[in-house]
Amino acid sequence: MFNIPAITWTLTAALLLGGSYHALQAARSRQHTDRVNNILHALMNILMAAMLWNLAPTTMLAQIAVLAAAALWFAIQAVARPEFKTLCTTAQGQLKCAYHALTMAGAALMIAMMSQGTTPAPGTTPAQTMTMPMPATHHTMTATPHSPATPTLDHSPALAILPATFFTAAAVIFLILLLRARRQKTTHHPKTTPPPHTRTNHGLEALGATTMALMFATMSA
Repeated sequence: MFNIPAITWTLTAALLLGGSYHALQAARSRQHTDRVNNILHALMNILMAAMLWNLAPTTMLAQIAVLAAAALWFAIQAVARPEFKTLCTTAQGQLKCAYHALTMAGAALMIAMMSQGTTPAPGTTPAQTMTMPMPATHHTMTATPHSPATPTLDHSPALAILPATFFTAAAVIFLILLLRARRQKTTHHPKTTPPPHTRTNHGLEALGATTMALMFATMSA
């Protein structure tokens, strides 16, 4: 799937769109917690987009560590006591932070699985392969162009089925919330109409969950 340029570029555009939105929100945030949360979301989207193109493969462990730390940060917010007003204290906020913790953990898992599937064999480089013909012929070297990462996993592809199912369900839920918010807007009831940023968040969450589900589904194939 990642070898199809149109699909790869579409997923990249979706990730960069989400990353740009969160970066903008981070710049506008007045609370430190909201700023950190948006920065982490923007970073996650950038790392996922870079993973599609197999960029910076030498920093895989650092990327996984950062995303794992982000998952822990959102998990802490999800179980925070009501006294900490800047964290997720309401039931809806705690549920949202719990989902974001799972999203960060899913991104870390995906990068770990992709690093296993795209790691070159010992003695080779990602951009070159050496061909050794018979002694009577000349040695030849062929270079392969840079291409997006290909999830060719040889171990437990079923591991990706559970997160693929989870993010598919999340995408459906966020899509339902988005449609319900749009329906409330058309009814012209100011007291029940959600603010515009809520509808935008639902739309981006649905897009992000769909992207995650597609990427994990590819790994499970």
